[in-house]
Amino acid sequence: MNTLGNQALGAASSCRVRVAVEAPQHSGLTGPLDYLGPQDLTPGTLVQVTLGSRDVMGLVWDPLPPGQVDEDDLLPESELRPVGEALDALPPLSSAWRRLLDFAASYYQRSVGELALSVLPKTLRELDGAQLQARLKKLDKADAAAAKAAADAPLAEPARPALTAQQQRALDALSAEAASASPIPSLLWGLTGSGKTEIYLRAAEAALERGQQVLVLVPEINLTPQLEARFAERFVGRSIVSLHSGLTPVRRLQNWLAAHLGRAQLVLGTRLAVFASMPRLGLIVVDEEHDPSYKQQDGARYSARDLAVYRGHLEKIPVVLGSATPSLESWQHALGGRYRRVDLTERIGGGALPQVRLFDMNRLERKKGVTTALSVPLLDALRKRLERGEQSLVFLNRRGYAPVLHCDQCNWKSDCPNCSAHQVFHKEDRTLRCHHCGVSQRVPRACPSCGNPDIAPLGRGTERLEEQLAAALPGARVARIDADTTKLKGSLEEQLAAVHEGEVDILVGTQMIAKGHDFRRITLVAAVNPDDALFSSDFRAPERLFSLLMQVGGRAGRDAAQASTSEMWIQTWYPDHPLYQSLGQHDYEAFAGALLRERTTANLPPFAHLALVRAEGRTVEAARDFLVAAERAARALPLSLGLVIYPPVPMSMARVANVERFQMLIEAGNRTQLQRFLREWMQDLHALKRRQKGLTRWAVDVDPLAI
Repeated sequence: MNTLGNQALGAASSCRVRVAVEAPQHSGLTGPLDYLGPQDLTPGTLVQVTLGSRDVMGLVWDPLPPGQVDEDDLLPESELRPVGEALDALPPLSSAWRRLLDFAASYYQRSVGELALSVLPKTLRELDGAQLQARLKKLDKADAAAAKAAADAPLAEPARPALTAQQQRALDALSAEAASASPIPSLLWGLTGSGKTEIYLRAAEAALERGQQVLVLVPEINLTPQLEARFAERFVGRSIVSLHSGLTPVRRLQNWLAAHLGRAQLVLGTRLAVFASMPRLGLIVVDEEHDPSYKQQDGARYSARDLAVYRGHLEKIPVVLGSATPSLESWQHALGGRYRRVDLTERIGGGALPQVRLFDMNRLERKKGVTTALSVPLLDALRKRLERGEQSLVFLNRRGYAPVLHCDQCNWKSDCPNCSAHQVFHKEDRTLRCHHCGVSQRVPRACPSCGNPDIAPLGRGTERLEEQLAAALPGARVARIDADTTKLKGSLEEQLAAVHEGEVDILVGTQMIAKGHDFRRITLVAAVNPDDALFSSDFRAPERLFSLLMQVGGRAGRDAAQASTSEMWIQTWYPDHPLYQSLGQHDYEAFAGALLRERTTANLPPFAHLALVRAEGRTVEAARDFLVAAERAARALPLSLGLVIYPPVPMSMARVANVERFQMLIEAGNRTQLQRFLREWMQDLHALKRRQKGLTRWAVDVDPLAI
């Protein structure tokens, strides 16, 4: 960047300008800083400024209303640093975009500059004016070439499938909401295979015909390629871009610019895309709105789904939240009338959901050699599908060969040296790996504690399950899809294509294959070990388990011709558990109703509002003592009256990468009171951090998903 210190501005043409700059949370900086800049500098313009001894990119922010300016706190203009070069080749970021960032920073207790700059492409923040001009020229050339290719290509009408009567009613309801002056969010509650994506496509088509842009959010990167292909097939000749962390920096900047300049008509992306600058935004779709991946887990811990709803409110545009198993928050909003519920209760083509079979594991013989992963009845069911040429999916949400290696002589286990967790045994490359800090080592030849050469795996992951299936069903083509088999670029697409082409008989996988995939040949799904979440300390665990099992079950019977014979097997030690009973009837409504009654009694979300303060330190004492002091400061604040302030406790994973972790929960009946309390308390937390030695970092998580 250019050096800014020697740039002077004429006093007659200059004025005080607020600039948002990216500064870490520990700096205590919450709002934009004052600089001296030209009077005609438009808010939303990127500028170069000096921050401390560094030249950084900043964003011109809106001036404070006169009533909010405290003249005593202002530096005299003679002491202000000048604004450097303005990147005025780029249209300013809009007022609506800045209001979204103002809200997000305030609600999630972060600096507006930290959040606003971090959601812009990193490459953009490193350009000067000349470099930006060059990038824009390249984009112009690429757009011209694309326009010429589209003009030369023969026009073809997309293959638009006929809507069912229920789909048409759903689309009519969304159209009515879109025509409203102040539309409320629509919760599209649709079974797996009921045609939600077609509704998204039709709603997007209507918005494009109105000359508007469309933003479609998906929870995970691996769901974007197939959705992008679906939209590209439907909207031939339209400009479609994706925004997610898997893009190269150059591609991400190119796609962001296309959206910001209004040239991209459709933007598909993961949670960060909720901040995409889109001047003609007319529709937001959040697919699988219940998915926890929409919640950022570090830095500014925002919920992309909640911000999508707020953005729709700000810009007075329709928001469609789609799910077969909505979050309890969204479900309650629909029950209370804040959201419009739109139902799709029938599968396309009249297909039925798979019949759920709860296999009681207590019926197994308790003797050596009887495996609890693959019961004899399940193997028989898999064998029958093989004989009929049908595909099966076996689901286990744990990768690796086994969760731990164990010595039965001295009880040694393969604990991670850096974390409160075991190192997972990966048989393929004979390593022990921690899935939390990443530390890896070769499998020892004998027990490191007593020398016993007979150390053995305990439990199983997908790698071991794949091996057991191949041994139990000779000749079956068994494939595994998880984070270990999809590390290389393009490997996931290759493996999914093999499944779609019928080159796989039995697919083994984690939750990576549970969502969104349209496997037409799968008629049997089996969940082999789902009970752990039933007794988790996290109150949201049952909700997540029900959703995950409904999703994975929905991969079976998507071809209507085979739907009547499709099955979902659940091997459980607790077949009478209410969760499994509701799942057996595919009755989300009953399950959600029961959970909401529990949450009301326990005063938990959505009937209460939570904030979690996490502290990390080099020692247990550093992390704990910071939160003990924070608790004292919290109780001293008048705004704490009526709040429930829980004492600090270790996190469920107390140590990660040799960092000790504690947390403290705040519970409020009123969201506004919680926000006011947090704003006041943050000043105490910043002051405590400066005094607490050994504390590495701390963070406030508003509306935490995991406790």
